[in-house]
Amino acid sequence: MMKTLSENASFGGSQGVYSHHSDACNCEMTFAVYMPPQAVEGLVPVVWYLSGLTCTHENAMVKAGAQAWAAEHGVAVIFPDTSPRGEGVADDEAYDLGQGAGFYVDATEEPWAQHYQMWTYITEELPKLIFRNFDLNEEAQGIMGHSMGGHGALTMAISLPDQYKSVSAFAPVTNPTGSDWGRKQLTAYLGDDPNAWGKHDASLLMSEKGYPGHVMIDQGGADEFYDLLKTDALAAAITARKQSASLRILEGYDHSYFFVSTFMEDHIAHHADILHNL
Repeated sequence: MMKTLSENASFGGSQGVYSHHSDACNCEMTFAVYMPPQAVEGLVPVVWYLSGLTCTHENAMVKAGAQAWAAEHGVAVIFPDTSPRGEGVADDEAYDLGQGAGFYVDATEEPWAQHYQMWTYITEELPKLIFRNFDLNEEAQGIMGHSMGGHGALTMAISLPDQYKSVSAFAPVTNPTGSDWGRKQLTAYLGDDPNAWGKHDASLLMSEKGYPGHVMIDQGGADEFYDLLKTDALAAAITARKQSASLRILEGYDHSYFFVSTFMEDHIAHHADILHNL
C-alpha cells in the first residue's frame, strides 16, 4: 500500500512524496512524483529521473528545477530513490557502495542480493505502483538521470526501448566496466565475472544495440569526475554506430546540481517533444 508523506502545490501542479513496501528490495522505499497542472485534464507523459551516488529522491526534487519546466511542457516527473535503505539493509563505509549507491542493478552477491534489486524495482515494480495510483500515460515514458543515474537511464533505455521512448543524461557514468566508478560496484553486486557486467555498461550496449531514438547527453567540461565517467568511450561508440545523438561538452560546468539545473529545461523539452508526439 502506498503512503502519502507530503503533497505541495508547485507551478500549478503538485509535488508529492510517497512510500511503500517494496517486494523487490525487501524494505520500505520512498519516491516523489511531480504532477503537472495538465494532469487534471487527461493523461500526461512520464519522465523518470534517476539520481546519482549519495542521493535520495529528495536531491533532484529540490535542486534540479524540474517542476517549472515539467509544468510548462505538461509532463510528470518521477524521482525514485537510489537504493534500498533502512535497518538490516547491507551498507558499506564508502560513499560509493551500499545505501545511496545501488547502481541500478539486481545484485546476485551477498550481502547485497537480499535487498539490492534496483533494476527490477525501477523497471518493473515501481512503474506498476505508479500507474495504479496516478493517472499517467503508460505508453509515453522517458528516462533521464545524473551521474550514476545517467548510467541507469542509458542502460535501461537501450535495454528496454519499447518501455522508454526517450532518453537523456547529465554527466553519466558511461563505461563502468572500464572505470573505478563501476568495477568496484559491479564486482561487489554481480561478482568477479566481467561477462555479467556488460548489460550495465552504456558504451558496450551502445556498440551492441544502439537506441532507436535520439540520445541526448550533457557533460560539464570542468567536471571534477570527468576521468571516471569515461565520456570518450560512449562518444566513440555513438560515432561508430552512427547513432542519432547530441553530446555537448559544456565549458566551465562541473558535476553539481548547478550544472543539472542550468540545462534541465533543455532535457525536459527533449522528452516532451518526443513523448507528446508518439
